[in-house]
Amino acid sequence: MAADPLSSIVSALKREQIIPDVLPERTAFTPSVLFSVVYPNGSEANLGNYLNVEETQDEPEIRFAALNGQWDNSAEASYTLAMLDPDAPSRAEPIYRTFRHWLVTGLKSPALTSNSTEALNALKTHPATTPYRPPGPRPNSGLHRYIFLLFQEPTSAQPFAVPQGEPEYGAALEERRSWNPLSFADKYGLKLVGANYFLVRAPEVAPE
Repeated sequence: MAADPLSSIVSALKREQIIPDVLPERTAFTPSVLFSVVYPNGSEANLGNYLNVEETQDEPEIRFAALNGQWDNSAEASYTLAMLDPDAPSRAEPIYRTFRHWLVTGLKSPALTSNSTEALNALKTHPATTPYRPPGPRPNSGLHRYIFLLFQEPTSAQPFAVPQGEPEYGAALEERRSWNPLSFADKYGLKLVGANYFLVRAPEVAPE
């Protein structure tokens, strides 16, 4: 019998020490939404596969999996997605953990027909709060983990949005450093429901 794909997420996060480096054990994360991250060229994040910098240059789509009618009771649910690098500038010396590569709110699952079993792209209802910045690990900095955390937004009459002027709108390099996704989630009442990641090995350059 095949393993439950949701239960395999936690194992994959522990395999690369994302638990506990980004998600402490005390968070007791239990995934409830399965999603993939698909780049325009077809490259895809798949719980620890290797991609290269060239494959990840353009903003990707978020693709929700239609599992056993999981959207039946959450047609109105909306989500926030954060993309992070906890290994900035390197895993050995992560003084800028975590580096915020992308933050987008208001993601919604697409309408599904009753017999749909296909994964479908999430609807982006408004522009990203933090614009997408592709991976660009500095040479000789080793392996980097690029993590996507999916949070369910609180139900409210008004769509969730980060208030203007908050740090998450900072797009400059130094404004993206040392960001804590769990503190952000606590501040706005967001619930962590999914995670995914890929790996990039930094280029190796011989010393001059």
